[in-house]
Amino acid sequence: MNFLSHFYFDRNTSNPELVLGCVLPDLVKNANKSWNIHPEKKTHLFNDSDKLQSILTGWQRHLDVDRYFHNSDFFMEHTQAIREKIAPILEDSVVRPSFLAHISLELMLDSILLTVEGINAFHFYDQLARVERDVVRHFLELNKVTDTNKFFRFFDQFLEVNYLHSYSESENLIYALNRICMRLWHDPLNDEQKFQLSEVLLDYQKNLEGCYRNIFDDLDSRLN
Repeated sequence: MNFLSHFYFDRNTSNPELVLGCVLPDLVKNANKSWNIHPEKKTHLFNDSDKLQSILTGWQRHLDVDRYFHNSDFFMEHTQAIREKIAPILEDSVVRPSFLAHISLELMLDSILLTVEGINAFHFYDQLARVERDVVRHFLELNKVTDTNKFFRFFDQFLEVNYLHSYSESENLIYALNRICMRLWHDPLNDEQKFQLSEVLLDYQKNLEGCYRNIFDDLDSRLN
């Protein structure tokens, strides 16, 4: 799941470290793909601080959500359906249909949370901005991340850009997908492919609005 979908399950908390923890696995990977940390395997290191514990709790909830989501019938059904719809469009593209279907579903869910569910992205960013940075730095250092300045440079940019707000505008879906693909491939999608994908995926998102609650309710019950 993407950032806002992870935030959904802790949207009512007033604990900024918990909110950070629930998206920290993705923030760490985006800051540096070579960082491969597993705090859930050494929980004893974080016992001395309630705030460290909160980050760890959020981190573990992130892992639980992703595990449940990626093994759910909902995920299997919709990624398969999206893949079948977009595969003909991607015949001459380096982009793998299965990859794009996976990412598309996650971005569509974030968009629906903003436009239908009314999740407040401003609240998400505000919570992240309130985290105690020395605690975050200590958490990373305990996980052998020595270049914490690199993480905070990315984190500050993430807060400044506030790009999740753009998901409320349907036309930005393809732009976001193309930017993600550009991290892996050079010139992944031409203009015609982007146009065709936009038509197919925006239509799919409208249909998804009728059933998206199923996966969030299911995950909510599993977490609680």
